[in-house]
Amino acid sequence: MKLNIIITSTRPNRVSPCIGKWFYEVAKQNNNGLQVVLTDLAEVNLPLLDEPYHPSKHHYLHEHTKIWSNIIETSDAFVFILPEYNSCAPPSFVNAIDYLYNEWNFKPVGFVGYGAINGGRHSVENAKSLMEAVMALPVEQSVIIEHAVEQMDDDTFHAKDTQISAAKRMIENIAVVASDLHEMRTPGNLEAVKKVSWNKFAPWHADILSQVGR
Repeated sequence: MKLNIIITSTRPNRVSPCIGKWFYEVAKQNNNGLQVVLTDLAEVNLPLLDEPYHPSKHHYLHEHTKIWSNIIETSDAFVFILPEYNSCAPPSFVNAIDYLYNEWNFKPVGFVGYGAINGGRHSVENAKSLMEAVMALPVEQSVIIEHAVEQMDDDTFHAKDTQISAAKRMIENIAVVASDLHEMRTPGNLEAVKKVSWNKFAPWHADILSQVGR
């Protein structure tokens, strides 16, 4: 299974890549069989949503959308490196999510939020609602980094022990959920649905999971 870590900020002088590289190195040490890759939205370079058809139709006209679709379709789980702008997720993140629909369905997502005093908490909560709207499943754990720039030195992010522990717990949880959901994403695979340990999922996922296998 593939865990895709997605750097969402596209601004000049951003710290997202440094935090993303730190989390990538932590994730690579997992013992859960996850293949870990790193994707940068600044390199994907999506324009403001310009597809004429609803993404659920999977009828894409532009090459940049087809490339983005393939990146997400071939991934089984995601962690977003997420700054906070005006108490919300950044527009680059929202735009990237809105491009697609089916590719996000029934896949677990986690967040590394960062910012000033709030540490990206508002952004993470905002982003969770958006991901649930595209039928993805946010895990309960997040990594919150307050005053992120104070942990930067020569383009290197120096994580605290509590942040490393939180990252490892989130990765473990994502791996468990991703394993259960992998088979469930096959249309009509109701047997896989019946085998799931439902207590691994948060109660607010019930409506999403009830549609698996249809």
